[in-house]
Amino acid sequence: MPDWFTLTATELQALQLSLSVALRSVLFNLLPAIAIAWLLTRRRFPGRLLLDAMVHLPLVLPPVVIGYLLLLLFGVRGPLGAWLQHAFDVRLVFTSTGAALATAVMSFPLMVRSMRIALENADGGLEEAARTLGASVMDRFCTITLPLMLPGVLAGVVTAFAAGLGEFGAVITFVGNIPGETQTLPLALYSALQTPDGDTHAVHLATLSCVLGLSGLVLAEWLARALRRYLGRTA
Repeated sequence: MPDWFTLTATELQALQLSLSVALRSVLFNLLPAIAIAWLLTRRRFPGRLLLDAMVHLPLVLPPVVIGYLLLLLFGVRGPLGAWLQHAFDVRLVFTSTGAALATAVMSFPLMVRSMRIALENADGGLEEAARTLGASVMDRFCTITLPLMLPGVLAGVVTAFAAGLGEFGAVITFVGNIPGETQTLPLALYSALQTPDGDTHAVHLATLSCVLGLSGLVLAEWLARALRRYLGRTA
């Protein structure tokens, strides 16, 4: 295999860390995203617009601001960070777990939005019919609502995972750029650009990031369409 296509140990380490961070962020977000998407779509309550705005705030704020807010809250002197350190001996700042948290915050709106779109386009009459037949809220959610949301859930998971691979601003602000611990693909690319004769590494990392991001978007769309066709045939 040509050298141009061969990843160095540092590049491979950054790739593995990126995959780990993105996966953990998706797992952390999955259940809360489903709950929030259902709440915003199927319930009307005071403060709903404010909750909607808070959920989508990371989409409009600079990622550096999100990272700084996380640093204030979860830093070693922050209220939540100091409590976690004292109560559980858990430190998030400058760790890969902190990188996963920052990535989860940034990708959370993408998951919620995808699930909401799927649920808003679903037939609410099915849930109403089940309610009139005596099905409880949990029964309706598990047997009707969740299957209707499934295309959006899958699309949201894959999209958030792909986006998590490229998160930069919030991660570097909150946990720094530590090789082997917090240096994900975009951070490794940033380091390569700051290094003399780092052009080859930068091209490797940029190409890899583009391939992963494009693959994630294509996979998300394909999964959503395939599942919609399947549900349409079985309905």
